[in-house]
Amino acid sequence: MDRRKFLTTSAFGLAAAAATGLMSAAPARAVTGSGTIVDLAAATPQLSTLVAAVQAAGLVDALSAPGSLTVFAPTNAAFAALPHGVLDGLLADTDALTEVLTYHVSGSYYPSSALLGQRGRVPTLQGGFIRVNANGPGVHLNGNTRVTSPDVFASNGVVHIIDRVLLPH
Repeated sequence: MDRRKFLTTSAFGLAAAAATGLMSAAPARAVTGSGTIVDLAAATPQLSTLVAAVQAAGLVDALSAPGSLTVFAPTNAAFAALPHGVLDGLLADTDALTEVLTYHVSGSYYPSSALLGQRGRVPTLQGGFIRVNANGPGVHLNGNTRVTSPDVFASNGVVHIIDRVLLPH
């Protein structure tokens, strides 16, 4: 399946959100920011590695398209914390890079207000799920990844900046 084409399919996100058990209602409606997710990431110096990876995977157009996406965006420090050679290996393997990057994107809109007080799963465009625990202080993903800057709103969704790179299981 072509993940780049799949990324632009919004119907998947709505159907998957209903099946996750994270929320009983439909995902929240987007609060529109002035730029796209890619525009906002490119304007954020701490996301420059993510931007380079998105470009290398050919996902710029998909993440700039209209829609209501949620992106969990790892910082440069998160990429630097990967074991030696992992980032270079991903950048050299477009399919593997696309798998990892689409695991950070949901086709549905989840601002922090939809996550806080919840525990469940968020569907990803990679096809897997991110485990969310927001019952305590803050929002944690897959157990040990923390949302450090929630709710960076874009015209086509919301970005939550995170402190680790999420790897599909």
